[in-house]
Amino acid sequence: QVQVVESGGGLVQPGGSLRLSCKASGTSDEIYSMGWYRQAPGKRRELVAFVTPGGPTYEDSVRDRFTISRNGAENTVTLSSNNLKPDDTAVYYCRAVIILGSRRDDYWGQGTQVTVSS
Repeated sequence: QVQVVESGGGLVQPGGSLRLSCKASGTSDEIYSMGWYRQAPGKRRELVAFVTPGGPTYEDSVRDRFTISRNGAENTVTLSSNNLKPDDTAVYYCRAVIILGSRRDDYWGQGTQVTVSS
């Protein structure tokens, strides 16, 4: 069974920085993509950033402030965030996607809370 575990959330002041980490384990299949999503109270879950063999993709509001990086050999992905804003407050979820032929499986972590507040 594939497990996805996030770490690194917490409370940070506006303008501060935070680094989230995620590791997928329990599979010998190649993970096609890994990425980060977030869900603020009362809002839908939205994409933050993900990385595929073709490179990274960012949501517009974080493009100049966040950096996603992936270690394919270790099945880990990190999200480095700078100049955090109160609007970045949310539960951040890690997602791993495995594609085998025509089958696609998504695996999600439990989420880690990020709170940006003074």
